[in-house]
Amino acid sequence: MSADHTRAPVLEALADYHRKRRLAFSPPGHKQARGADPDVRAVLGDAVFLGDVLASGGLDDRLTRGRVLERAEELMADAVHAEHTFFTTCGSSLSVKAAMLAVAGPHEKLLIGRDAHKSVVSGLILSGIEPVWIEPRWDPVRRLAHPPSAESFERGFAAHPDAKGALITSPTPYGTCADLRAVAEVCHRRSLPLVVDEAWGAHLPFHPDLPSWAMDAGADICVTSIHKMGSGLEQGSVFHLRGGLVPPEVLRMRADLLGTTSPSVLLYAGLDGWRRQMALHGEELMGGALTLAAETRAAIEQINGMHVDGRDDFCGPGLANDLDPLPVVIDLTGLGISGFQAADWLREHRAVDMHLSDHRRIGAQITHGDDSGTAGELLAALKELAHAAPELRPAPRIEVPEPAELRMAQAQLPRDAFFGPAESVPLEEAAGRLAAEMITPYPPGIPAVLPGERLTEPVLRYLRTGLDGGMNLPDPTDPELRTIRVVRG
Repeated sequence: MSADHTRAPVLEALADYHRKRRLAFSPPGHKQARGADPDVRAVLGDAVFLGDVLASGGLDDRLTRGRVLERAEELMADAVHAEHTFFTTCGSSLSVKAAMLAVAGPHEKLLIGRDAHKSVVSGLILSGIEPVWIEPRWDPVRRLAHPPSAESFERGFAAHPDAKGALITSPTPYGTCADLRAVAEVCHRRSLPLVVDEAWGAHLPFHPDLPSWAMDAGADICVTSIHKMGSGLEQGSVFHLRGGLVPPEVLRMRADLLGTTSPSVLLYAGLDGWRRQMALHGEELMGGALTLAAETRAAIEQINGMHVDGRDDFCGPGLANDLDPLPVVIDLTGLGISGFQAADWLREHRAVDMHLSDHRRIGAQITHGDDSGTAGELLAALKELAHAAPELRPAPRIEVPEPAELRMAQAQLPRDAFFGPAESVPLEEAAGRLAAEMITPYPPGIPAVLPGERLTEPVLRYLRTGLDGGMNLPDPTDPELRTIRVVRG
């Protein structure tokens, strides 16, 4: 029987909850906004509180006999060609950890692209999994990492035949994509699962001109952030499963170990409604976004000093396999300013917030929520930025290492280094020591330093000059990076 994508079980149950005027003597304590602070109600509106009910014993009965969440997950799985889908309300940071734990356990090996998000590293620290790092495809000219090749995973398995599976990130925050079919083939030839961190790819299933998504490319587990490129609320995430290499009950059990016992029905509703929106209208909406992105890219390219990175820049031998054009990545080298300067100027002077910024680029994320009006505002702001650029020069010197210098040896398990005896030493004395903390330029959130890595001068210089130049480093114990936490001894 075909799925009825006109239905939205969570939204329907929430409407029924209000229609029946249910009276709760249970959490949440605001009691449908009645107890909320008046100033909070004025800012947020009562609709937020009205949608905030218990998932079981509220939205559904105490034994979840209405199968509200289960039915919503079944519809989501059908929409993206998965066999099982799980909703989470703790973001893909939780989802990817659950996926990792379903594939490998303490002291077992997992092949992982070194361009992984910090949530993957957090999963390594919590689980005790031993990472086998697979090198991304580095662009030495643009100083940018693209997803690893299938051949690099092949070599990784050959060197570590006891590995339990592989994890790859695709698309990257810059929109570049791996050859997922080829990577999946490398894994499945060994009857091992492939996990894809597709946090930036929620929209990919819904238009034929977008890159292939993980489930259709043969991945076993796919993690997706609905709030990034979809219409969900922040923290709304799903992970999908297909094939027989990872039992669904194991994945569910691992997710339960990490997840909250107080999930947000607001987030569930956002996930459920987005699936219905995409199943019914996705191709039309994504088609409009693709057209708008193409027009916006062409217009930005006409601004003096700006270059929009496209397929010719990011794809080809030794680079990415495919490109999602909706993240519009703008190289500012011609303006002589950094992405950090540009992002700060746009926010302060034009009230425009960019998706990402680095030492030479800014990124503008186009979604189906944009239109000619928002794109026009972006273009006007970028033109003003180009005029203001001479006043912002010179760009601070950020010493980005060569690809060979960026990689540091993993000399100790991340978990052992993170939880073991540690001390803080001056940054200038840290080279040669083992890091005991994570240090992550954010966004995009790919750690430059992992616990257990042997620190080197080029990476330390990169972080010091980056911080001085406006880089955001939210996770070191010393936010000013005068000291760094290292393994004692």
